[in-house]
Amino acid sequence: MAWKVNEVMEQRFELIQRWKEGLESVSELAGRFSVSRKTVYKWIGRYEEEGAGGLQERSRAPLVQARRTPGELEEWIVDLRLAHPTWGPRKLRHWLLRRQPEQPWPAESTMGLILARHELNGRRIKRRHATPSWQPLAHAARANDVWAIDFKGWFYCGAERCDPLTVSDAASRYLLCCRAMAGLDSDAVKQELTPVFRRYGLPARLRSDNGSPFASTGVGGLTPLNVWWVRLGIIPERIEPGEPQQNGRHERLHRTLKAETANPPASHVVLQQQRFDDFKILYNEERPHEALHGATPADHYRPSVREFPEQLPELHYPAGMALRRADQDGKIRWKQARCRVGHALAHQVVGLEAVDDGVSRVWFGPLLLGLLDERKGHSKTAHKEDSHWPPLKRPAAQKSTSHNGGDQPQNV
Repeated sequence: MAWKVNEVMEQRFELIQRWKEGLESVSELAGRFSVSRKTVYKWIGRYEEEGAGGLQERSRAPLVQARRTPGELEEWIVDLRLAHPTWGPRKLRHWLLRRQPEQPWPAESTMGLILARHELNGRRIKRRHATPSWQPLAHAARANDVWAIDFKGWFYCGAERCDPLTVSDAASRYLLCCRAMAGLDSDAVKQELTPVFRRYGLPARLRSDNGSPFASTGVGGLTPLNVWWVRLGIIPERIEPGEPQQNGRHERLHRTLKAETANPPASHVVLQQQRFDDFKILYNEERPHEALHGATPADHYRPSVREFPEQLPELHYPAGMALRRADQDGKIRWKQARCRVGHALAHQVVGLEAVDDGVSRVWFGPLLLGLLDERKGHSKTAHKEDSHWPPLKRPAAQKSTSHNGGDQPQNV
């Protein structure tokens, strides 16, 4: 029979008192308190060695734990977590293994317990997300197949507004640009993209949302920025309105960017830009990426073989197309009529492809802008099923992962 929990200390003191008085033998004390003689001798021995303090309950944990993480390794894990508060056990372990593979680093679960023991685990609340629908966007199989571009939500640095422009490679997750912008129009973005194109080359496609200056309500949704891309041989892509998960890799980058550089923001935009520059190096070259199985984006990214041309090239159209140059108002003359193709296309050359009696398709490079119907005397935007900007819905059997702009007429 074990000691009664609520009277443990009282019974031990009473046992020692009776033993000191010499009124009862050890066997009699064991019977009185319903314990073994070994237990009586144990408490007598502790009392003689430590006094009354020896009667306190002791931990039953082993003095030596054979599988315990060595203190030095645990200290490294804690220090690395303190240096990177947003990194979890998986990233910490990948980072440590890459730099010291000979060390017996503990498993991710053990690292999680170590962080919890030091109150550094910081568990993130999991939120439910709607299952994204299929979208006909190009598959980024290789570096520079698709770049993503967007403005991360603005915030204040002291009294100044900061609007970060970000560009990343969808396949390798390499962060190509993170700049605090002074302006948000096409010219300002073009000015920032030019050195990026010079350094990394040109992608096949650039994916954006439907905000300015990446899209407009004009014909084909074009903006002057899109026109510049097309002239450079880049296909613009846009996600569906209200569907940010279609650019989910870039959106996830924004969450990391905010946590690492703007929580809280710097006191000045110049200081904030320095944080962005430091983060770009860390994100590309140091921080393990889970989607890359612990590798870094720099391990997978290589600059594009398509170099940025200092002289903007003209678009080439197939033989048989009628070519027209839009005037400063974004209109073309076609058979004694003036048809609007959009202000973004002012002074640009478009091609007209006859597809039916009195009906022509209007192209700007590889992009189908719409249909020109001479019988009704006006033009209209191309049907979504026929447009390359981009088709919003297709039958499942026609899903495409091509990198050349999707389905096109046979002669284009």
